[in-house]
Amino acid sequence: GVALKLFSADAQAAADPAVTKLISILLLCTSIFFVIALHYVNKEWKLGRDIKLSLEALFQRVPDISGSIDLPKVDGNDTKNGGTDNSKPQPLIDPANPSLVQCYSPSSLGNIGTVPNLSAKEVSEMALRSKNAQQVWKSTTFAQRRRVLRTLQKYVVSHVDEICQLCAKDSGKTQVDALLGEILTTCEKTRTLLHQGETWLERSPRQVNPMMMHKTAYVEYVPLGVLGIIAPWNYPFHNMLNHVLSGIFSGNGVVTKCSEHTSWSSMYFHNICRAALEENGFDPDLVQLCTGMADTGKALVECPHIDKIFFTGSPNVGRHVMKGAAPFLKPVVLELGGKDAMVFCDDVKLSEVIPWAMRGCFQNCGQNCCGVERLFVYESIAADFINGIKDKVSTLRQGCPLGDDVDCGAMVMDQQCDLIQALVDDAVARGATVHCGGKRNTTAAGQFYQPTLLSGVTSEMRIWKEEVFGPIMCVVVVPGDDDDVCVSMVNDCPFGLGSSVYSASKTRALAIGSQFNTGMFTANDFGVNYLIQSLPFGGVKESGFGRFAGPEGLRSCCLERSIVIDRIPGVKTTIPGAIDYPMNTTQGMGFGKGLVELFYGDTLWGKVKAILNLIRHG
Repeated sequence: GVALKLFSADAQAAADPAVTKLISILLLCTSIFFVIALHYVNKEWKLGRDIKLSLEALFQRVPDISGSIDLPKVDGNDTKNGGTDNSKPQPLIDPANPSLVQCYSPSSLGNIGTVPNLSAKEVSEMALRSKNAQQVWKSTTFAQRRRVLRTLQKYVVSHVDEICQLCAKDSGKTQVDALLGEILTTCEKTRTLLHQGETWLERSPRQVNPMMMHKTAYVEYVPLGVLGIIAPWNYPFHNMLNHVLSGIFSGNGVVTKCSEHTSWSSMYFHNICRAALEENGFDPDLVQLCTGMADTGKALVECPHIDKIFFTGSPNVGRHVMKGAAPFLKPVVLELGGKDAMVFCDDVKLSEVIPWAMRGCFQNCGQNCCGVERLFVYESIAADFINGIKDKVSTLRQGCPLGDDVDCGAMVMDQQCDLIQALVDDAVARGATVHCGGKRNTTAAGQFYQPTLLSGVTSEMRIWKEEVFGPIMCVVVVPGDDDDVCVSMVNDCPFGLGSSVYSASKTRALAIGSQFNTGMFTANDFGVNYLIQSLPFGGVKESGFGRFAGPEGLRSCCLERSIVIDRIPGVKTTIPGAIDYPMNTTQGMGFGKGLVELFYGDTLWGKVKAILNLIRHG
């Protein structure tokens, strides 16, 4: 009857005390439910964090550092050799002046400048400057660190063309490859850190056991100090900023040794990082750039001011890095490349997967850690696949990426062309077929290797297991369209970075890929693991160990410190007399066995006896 009065048009009925009481109860219950629901929604979706970050980005303007960065102008005129007539690349070190590294464009062989070839002493001085700046930086708030990252992001977004052109000139890649592999990945890493970084570095509460129920336990992530980065040459802009972003956001200083093959552009990209710090009132010495040859990298690994090394490169050099760090027990993260497999099952539509094969094999001219080096095509569709893709590969355009439209750029290192040729020649000698390409492109002035389609690749060939790192599409036929055979063939490889499977059935693709011995896998897609920066990036076997990106990568820049504090004010742990010094063995053993039985025994009667033992011996 009271409930009916709620819907009564009679004002007097609505004023009935019973109705008022019921309304109050309903409002209270609704409020409680809303608060509880909001708590769990916020816990799951971090709404409070999102609102805070949105307001911070909306109302906190960041400086424009464009006026502080003097990027060189790059245009089509740079297709020339810069006034020289070099048919071969010049040596990186001029014997007449070994203190400088010579820089040249791989697509034109023209000299574009010099950078210092730093000594061990100079590397140590740089690391010390970073260490001193980090003493202040480690105490900054996450809001201050985000401001620096947003300043960087603002500059990058407004200078996409200039950055892509610098990458194209210094590394020979096409400007579109630079946009996809340099700009897009860097911007997404920055966005992810801005959005997720603070959450990933928050204290991580841990459960306590019944014996320690009066304690609170958590893990905190503390800056390590100064990170040493040895970066490769294939993505000079992203490799320059990648670990700088995660390093400074986690409160560290960062010293980067860039590749001697892409030092020219790295100098400019490094200045962007320093300007973002300085314009926001922080010491730009927090980030340092070392240029030079192998001895410079060795000095960074062995420098006492460096607390951890992040290395990206070949397995052989990675072993030298480990050897150099071992006497100092210095931790290392090694990303050592891969020989990624892409699988096309018999149920795919060739018109849909051929573009993925082209992008996977020829992006960045094949100089891609997670590029496709082994293309496994099921037997029933292999002939149609080769016929369908041969013309696409043979018509790829090569040349200077700063001139006319080109599809495939230059090789950063000239000696890589020699290695690729040796691998192709070995494969052909053992029965493989070259459908197009298979040799240097001598029609262009720079270091070009023709996009190549190679089929009939088998396990006894060097190219089956050695990393190519070039524009070679290696087609491997999976006999009998057998999924199990495919898994065995894919895993017959010393590397284990990434992999992908294409199938009309997502379930089938996942079932095949879940058996691959790789650090990353994608169903019906390629290369997106790294574009999802909440995922850790890394591999197994010859592909190295450790991770960057994701919470795992950001936390790897930190000391994971375990903390235990009292939960209840006034309740403290004391040492029972039975196990205090001087020791009474009978009492101590009796008391200890009582604890073991009480907390780990599996019978109620045993726990009762344990309590009696604790009373008697305690």
